[in-house]
Amino acid sequence: MDVRHSHGTEVHVVRACYEDDAADLIAVGGAHSVEVLLLTESSCKTIANFHIGSRITALAWSSRVSSPSSTDDWSIELAAAGADFSLYLLSKSASEEEEIFPFGGGLSGHHGKVNDMTFCGGRSEDSSRYVATVSDDKILMVWDLHPSIDLTSPPSPGSEPPSRPQPTAYVITFPHPLTSVNSHPSTSKELLVSDCRGSIFLTDWRSDPDENEQDSWRNSSVVELVEPRALADAFAGPSAKWSGSVAWRRDPSADFVGAAYGSRFTLWDMGNLYGGKPYRTGTSFAEGGSQFRWCPTYPDYFAVSTSSPAKGAVIHVHNVAYVHAQPTVFQIAPRPLYVRSFDFVACRGIPRIVAAVGREVIVFYIGVDS
Repeated sequence: MDVRHSHGTEVHVVRACYEDDAADLIAVGGAHSVEVLLLTESSCKTIANFHIGSRITALAWSSRVSSPSSTDDWSIELAAAGADFSLYLLSKSASEEEEIFPFGGGLSGHHGKVNDMTFCGGRSEDSSRYVATVSDDKILMVWDLHPSIDLTSPPSPGSEPPSRPQPTAYVITFPHPLTSVNSHPSTSKELLVSDCRGSIFLTDWRSDPDENEQDSWRNSSVVELVEPRALADAFAGPSAKWSGSVAWRRDPSADFVGAAYGSRFTLWDMGNLYGGKPYRTGTSFAEGGSQFRWCPTYPDYFAVSTSSPAKGAVIHVHNVAYVHAQPTVFQIAPRPLYVRSFDFVACRGIPRIVAAVGREVIVFYIGVDS
């Protein structure tokens, strides 16, 4: 049975939590706030609401999270990006109300729309310490949310000192606007970064930068993956709309990387890189794919959405083992609605997808009991 939740404004971003103790939590980013939903098989309820004051453009879950369904002493923590380019760390617990900690604003942060973000501490004790953000300003920033030194200016007379040190950022510049970022499921140093022209960079953000800052993106890039058709289209003429979404397969080996560019999806086998060329490619949406997501509970499944309303709100689900077969098509809503954002729910059992369609969040199963 489908679960539907009305957010009250247009829903721009949805993110499911992949942590074992909080797999039933969904973050919803709207026109001015972030809502956290507790999901059951047949319903959902709001357990937190953070008023940001600007449209949400990206969300990422921290590992410091536990659901009310798993413990009475539950807590949530996630990061959000607003349309004003500011960043926010959001937290709430069973004993404390919502707290919003702004950072990365003004001269210290991004100067373009923040398109994606991810926590990137791997499975180490730093798993909630570092968050990476990418933007139209061609910059990848990795933020240290718990810096060992406080670099903020002393408070002016009569004002209250800040509650915590301001995060510091490690900056890597790229040649073109960046569209998505994804952290390795188990290591703490590798990031996948995609740009608007069909290139994907496997970036070791902990490596020492070279003195030549103009090529800093090359110095930090371990491997550059290329989607040939998207790259050719980019050089042939400007794209009508920047797009590109990349993700590691959600299993410990992370042996596959998947991406959606233009009308195609592309898979790379990280064990056999073929000089950076794809392992498999296929057609997703003729009108252009928007987001690519791997299923965290059944790693062979991946899904692609489109931001075109030509056929309504539609998601295609594929299986790696039958990558050239026709996808399973899920028609969620009619035209002119479309899928603005989606994610796989990490609960065990039959996989579910959560999708942002208009003012609603819709959760549906992609299979049935056998």
